[in-house]
Amino acid sequence: PLLTVSRSLPMCVDVPAPEQPELFLKKLQQCCTVFDFMDTLSDLKMKEYKRSTLNELVDYVTVSRGYLTEQAYPEVVKMVSYNIFRTLPPTDSNEFDPEEDEPTLEAAWPHLQLVYEFFIRFLESQEFQPSIAKKYIDQKFVLQLLELFDSEDPRERDYLKTVLHRIYGKFLGLRAFIRKQINNIFLRFVYETEHFNGVAELLEILGSIINGFALPLKAEHKQFLVKVLIPLHTVRSLSLFHAQLAYCIVQFLEKDPALTEPVIRGLLKFWPKTCSQKEVMYLGELEEILDVIEPTQFVKIQETLFKQISRCVSSPHFQVAERALYYWNNEYIMSLIEENSSVILPIMFASLYRISKEHWNPAIVALVYNVLKAFMEMNSTLFDELTATYKSDRQREKKKEKEREELWKKLEDLELKRSLSATLLSHPCPPEHAPWILYGHLERHGATVFFVVVFFLYCATYFMVDSHVVSLFQQHCK
Repeated sequence: PLLTVSRSLPMCVDVPAPEQPELFLKKLQQCCTVFDFMDTLSDLKMKEYKRSTLNELVDYVTVSRGYLTEQAYPEVVKMVSYNIFRTLPPTDSNEFDPEEDEPTLEAAWPHLQLVYEFFIRFLESQEFQPSIAKKYIDQKFVLQLLELFDSEDPRERDYLKTVLHRIYGKFLGLRAFIRKQINNIFLRFVYETEHFNGVAELLEILGSIINGFALPLKAEHKQFLVKVLIPLHTVRSLSLFHAQLAYCIVQFLEKDPALTEPVIRGLLKFWPKTCSQKEVMYLGELEEILDVIEPTQFVKIQETLFKQISRCVSSPHFQVAERALYYWNNEYIMSLIEENSSVILPIMFASLYRISKEHWNPAIVALVYNVLKAFMEMNSTLFDELTATYKSDRQREKKKEKEREELWKKLEDLELKRSLSATLLSHPCPPEHAPWILYGHLERHGATVFFVVVFFLYCATYFMVDSHVVSLFQQHCK
């Protein structure tokens, strides 16, 4: 049976050393009692006693030696489990917006924080033996720990991140299981729920894990990158964890540069169509990738990549255009562009030249001028050829536009004549009345006065209307 905190125990440091391990176990058992912090007035003395006991345990495991007997391991895990493992309150994802709303903080944090602190010190202790602890810190324990990452309280998620990282480092047999369960959490998040509070923290742990991967990378690690990390870019709440996600992507590429092409093609596949904020994030991540890309890999994706950058530069949203144009401030990216200017300049030129003449934002126009100047200095011959070609194409476009307008005008005139003929046929009348019928029809269809007069004179001649009628009609038009 669990001891209650109503039974006062001496401090561990106040008893002889041989008695300390047994007293340590009793204090662990006392701290298994969980109190209701939603009722702020209940059990105040016992809550305070437990808090002071937890504080004592934290200090004790930090400085003491010889306390960590084999009997202590199950008691530590049991005490931690009793306190931290619980059903998290449900969150209505339709109402809660993690970007806007304040998170719900854990009411029992005064005790929870100390339990987490104690457990971390326990895992970091020089006396800690994973060979003994693995019987108690098992897959079930890790699974429950991962579920807690959905806690709304960022303080708890921060401690969980440290705990899981320590477990991953200490227990080699649990590493594959931890990676697999994180994989499952992300897949469920992307394809089912789109709600999980601890994505950023799990990605931060993964960043360290990826950094420690041995080379060559295993197939499962490459698949995790392509099938899990890349699709994470599609969720609406990307801004909450994008920095950690981008770090993981870059870590993979630094490990294996050959992954650059599938990563960039994956990003281009999921490129946002209607969210400018996400476009800016994608552009920032692409720059981080280009900072570590090898020239041989750059050549493989340059054409597809710069077609997208050209579209971003042409964006009416100035932040998207500005972020894309900032690539030309990056020395390494500029060196890559210069080496491949014969491919990149033709892709970018039309967009840049048009923006320099038409964009609404003067800051963007100034940046474009700088980019055009840089291109001109890189390859002046090609720049001049593209300028001449662009102007020639524009002249042809203007000529075609003019021809289209003239054709439409002719079609409108033909339709008007056809309509007039149909009107006369549908209104049998004496010849001298026909012009008046035509006039009313033309006026209803918005014809110009000049056209009406000319056509009326033609009708007057054709229908042999006398000069008095023509005179009356001319006065009416005036």
